[in-house]
Amino acid sequence: MSDSNGDFPQVGVVGIQGDIEKHLDCLERVGARGRRVLSPRDLDGVEGLILPGGESTTMSKGLRRHELIKPIQEFAEAGGALLGTCAGAILMARESLNQPVPTLGLIDVEAERNAYGTQLDSFIAKADSDSSEEWQDFECVFIRAPLFRNPGTAVQVLIRVAGEPVLIRQGRRFACTFHPELTSDLRVHRAFIDALG
Repeated sequence: MSDSNGDFPQVGVVGIQGDIEKHLDCLERVGARGRRVLSPRDLDGVEGLILPGGESTTMSKGLRRHELIKPIQEFAEAGGALLGTCAGAILMARESLNQPVPTLGLIDVEAERNAYGTQLDSFIAKADSDSSEEWQDFECVFIRAPLFRNPGTAVQVLIRVAGEPVLIRQGRRFACTFHPELTSDLRVHRAFIDALG
């Protein structure tokens, strides 16, 4: 569902925690119109939804407090596109590991929380050279990042770093263990918007 001019896809960003403004800026730069989502009615008219990074326990509780769990699951089941980044990817997983939190079960993978260590262990790394051509030289920013474990057969790995999957896709659902909004490279947001078509 586009705006009244039919030009800009409408994309929501769950506004509980994380760098919401940076995601909104990325969306604008790739030709989408973004808005914060803090209630089920905020999902009306959106084609895509981003679950940003943050702290997954806090975000999981926030989804429950704002009564967003079932509406997001229904949005996904109805064909809405989703992008989960870092903590958002944990929430999209079928299961979380290492002090698990309740998840939405929207992508067939396990997410191991804080697998790379604490905030002090944050780092930037380039995509492995065997990642697909469209992702060559992509730089990933990891902050208290999870690891993806045991992806299902329907899950496509788009980017690996040090052999580990860090950007995955299952249909119109994307999840990444890093923060694409923290660099000037718009390829993740662009791929997500392209999936709306």
